[in-house]
Amino acid sequence: MTKISVGEAIVRYLDNQYVSFDGAEYKFVEGVFAVFGHGCVLGIGEALANGNHSLKVYQGKNEQGMAHAATAYAKQNNRRKIMPCISSIGPGAANMVTAAAVATVNNIPLLLFPGDTFSTRRPDPVLQQFEQPHDLTVTTNDAFKPVCRAFDRIYRAEMLYPALENAMRVLTDPELAGAVCIALPQDVQGEVYDFPEYMFAKRVRVIRRPVPSEDELGAAAKIIREAKYPLVIVGGGARYSEAGKAISEFLSEANIPFAETQAGKSTIPESSPYYLGGLGVTGNAAANTVAAEADVIIGLGTRFSDFTTSSKTLFKNAKAFVNINVSRYHALKMRGNIVVGDVKASVEALAEKLKGYRSKYSDEYVVARKKWEEESERLFKSVYSKQLVPEVKAMTPGAIEDFHKASGAELTQTAAIGLIRKLIPMDAVVVAAAGSLPGCMQRLWDTDSLYSYNMEYGYSCMGYEIAGAFGSKLAMPSREVYAMVGDGSYLMLHSEMVTAVQEGIKINVLLFDNGGFGCINNLQMGKGVNSLATEFRYGAKADTPFVPIDYAMSARAYGFKAYTARTLAELAEALNAAKKESGSVLIDIKVLPKTMTDGCVHGWWQTGLTHAPRNETQKEALSELEENIKKYK
Repeated sequence: MTKISVGEAIVRYLDNQYVSFDGAEYKFVEGVFAVFGHGCVLGIGEALANGNHSLKVYQGKNEQGMAHAATAYAKQNNRRKIMPCISSIGPGAANMVTAAAVATVNNIPLLLFPGDTFSTRRPDPVLQQFEQPHDLTVTTNDAFKPVCRAFDRIYRAEMLYPALENAMRVLTDPELAGAVCIALPQDVQGEVYDFPEYMFAKRVRVIRRPVPSEDELGAAAKIIREAKYPLVIVGGGARYSEAGKAISEFLSEANIPFAETQAGKSTIPESSPYYLGGLGVTGNAAANTVAAEADVIIGLGTRFSDFTTSSKTLFKNAKAFVNINVSRYHALKMRGNIVVGDVKASVEALAEKLKGYRSKYSDEYVVARKKWEEESERLFKSVYSKQLVPEVKAMTPGAIEDFHKASGAELTQTAAIGLIRKLIPMDAVVVAAAGSLPGCMQRLWDTDSLYSYNMEYGYSCMGYEIAGAFGSKLAMPSREVYAMVGDGSYLMLHSEMVTAVQEGIKINVLLFDNGGFGCINNLQMGKGVNSLATEFRYGAKADTPFVPIDYAMSARAYGFKAYTARTLAELAEALNAAKKESGSVLIDIKVLPKTMTDGCVHGWWQTGLTHAPRNETQKEALSELEENIKKYK
């Protein structure tokens, strides 16, 4: 037995956790994030400061930010490593609730240790304690229950070992992976107990590859053999399964094209002859055209979100769905013919059963892709002019000119993205999450570098981008990492820029300043709603000037090297200079409003609309809603 504090027991336990995947062993926990407060600094914080362990401690600046960084770190490691996060009680803990939801929605392992109120209740109410008179067992940390895969609260030291084991069970399960919360009352953290020696022995957990049943494989093979024009959708589950090579071989044997979700992008190189790119609401015309004509859809590790399916209207000719997923819940979607198992193992087994099968495609998907490449080139060449007409249904009168006057911007967003793709290293990791950038990126960003696309679009959480870039750089220190972030997301959360400076870790922040929440302004005005509180104008009114903001100046204050780019020439100069920098860089890219990609063939998205229309645009939107609901698959 080992007599130590609960806090030290947690640290020692974490320091000895390993995972094995396909025979390769990884240390599961190499470090932790912490924002210390009175609810943790003298408990688990004392053990981290004074105890004997190998864990590196990173000082977070915002609890949500550090948990986003931990999520991106786990994602970039394909779920083979995690970075536990430690906070104080009350607001510190509550700040991590959003990040917990992000991890759970995206099936990324995230372990959270929020401080909690005293188990004895002797000093209640303590500073930052949330009191609920009808139930004295409720604390702020109960807010984690709806957004976590597992939750526990350690009232006694004896509870710790089974709680930690249960956490590891969930965190290393490909089906259940998500956020796990173990709440730590601050008095319990310091209590001493005789823990068993085996609790601190090295433990290697095998991350399994569940194999599907023969019945499910046989049924799936029969459906595909009868298909003339099938389409494969590569989702996040394919990435975490590291199934790219197996899928590529299957596609080549069967002559089947593939499209990708946001989470699945960079699983297979874009140079594959079967590549169509992203599909759905933020997809491109090539993938969506082929998807609309496909007679069988083969989903590989996808949740079939509304953006992937164009709110269930995209697959107009699909007679059947074959869904391969470790999660039976997700496999059952779209009336799926289910194959419950690891994507790589399942595809390999399915390929055996389909030997000799070839689809009826000739050059349809090649032609579709070529047309989209031509359209992409046009978008990359778009330039500012006083006659620039945005490809959106409606816009604030004079928005482009108003922002040009306020910022001097001459860049279009699509041209900026084209130049960035051309100039940054081909193996660079790009991180994004919200606004108009996910649409532009899924349509326009191609890469041959595996796992170089870290898009959080399951929860689409504004504020993930910069923290996510920091976490990605920790996971892949040899690669350049770029946060693709809008000005709205930047203002919501960029605190981990300071952590990057503090740790001497280089990240590149590419800040697209278009004067507000441009994506939502498009949605607002495109559906007949007057512009209100979506542009950064004085008083948030559409008839006032834009607020000029020097984001480069704010970055310099944190210790970043910073540039401002208003033209393609300035952007090229800044990107090239950034590559030579050893420290973190921010480029304040002034892009004209309404110059992102917007809308796409078969890319309808259901949104909440007023059913009491006030103008013609609202009437058209309501009519479009009613027509598309009839097309639901």
